[in-house]
Amino acid sequence: MKFSVIIPAKNEAAGIGKLVEELFTLRELGDNPEVIVIDDGSTDGTGEAATKAGATVLRHPYSRGNGAAIKTGIRNAKGDYLIMMDADGQHLPSEIPKLIEELDENIDMVIGARKRESQSTVWRHMANQFYNKLATFLVEKQIDDLTSGFRIVDREKALSLVNLLPNYFSYPTTLCMSFFKLGYGVKFKFVDVKKNEGKSHIKPMKDGLRFVTIIFKIIGLYSPLRVFLPTALVFFGLGLVRYVFTFATSGTFTNMSAMLFSTSVMVFLMGLISEQISTLIFAKL
Repeated sequence: MKFSVIIPAKNEAAGIGKLVEELFTLRELGDNPEVIVIDDGSTDGTGEAATKAGATVLRHPYSRGNGAAIKTGIRNAKGDYLIMMDADGQHLPSEIPKLIEELDENIDMVIGARKRESQSTVWRHMANQFYNKLATFLVEKQIDDLTSGFRIVDREKALSLVNLLPNYFSYPTTLCMSFFKLGYGVKFKFVDVKKNEGKSHIKPMKDGLRFVTIIFKIIGLYSPLRVFLPTALVFFGLGLVRYVFTFATSGTFTNMSAMLFSTSVMVFLMGLISEQISTLIFAKL
């Protein structure tokens, strides 16, 4: 079993060398493991520091996004399994053996789940919990950390999904949900992480809006009817209640009742079409 470590990095010169050196000391990775650092348009010598430490460095001429860096790593890695981790110091090399221990013939991806105390802010914890609950509802399996970027994944399976992955920070969500959709084995393992040593590249407003789109992507791409059908039933129920009330009190069928019934039909049809699109997308993989 051969491992390739994929590390997307942007302006992490201060800590990337130490991280790479620590990875080469892990006996669980075997002799001369492949450590790939994707320099995503850094301006501080990140690529040079990683090269000096012994990593294979792939460079983007300008910043194309964290997800784009991961895709570059997936396409170029040679290992049987890919270890994905951040360059900012929060993912500890010493935790990698815990993930490796969970691998077996039935498990295609092991995700390092963050503990509550590891979340950087209360708001981020609340957002992640919302994503986890939504994803758990959609796939009907317990999801402990949907957005964690720390994971081990089967290279061939990840490569087959690379064109679905976005170029920015929502790639962990897409990869995780796609594995569940395709029936691959996924396991979560709680790990210790530490606060970032490098500078965070997440912009609260811009990336906050981007993370909101994750919710719609999860719903629209992976299990639309799980959300659209209950929503349609709610509108139908409201329309029925309104109709019964107005018919009993005035003997009429109001415009409001008609609108609620029509909305329920439209929502259901949207869900049905979305479900068919989702099925067609994954049937090609």
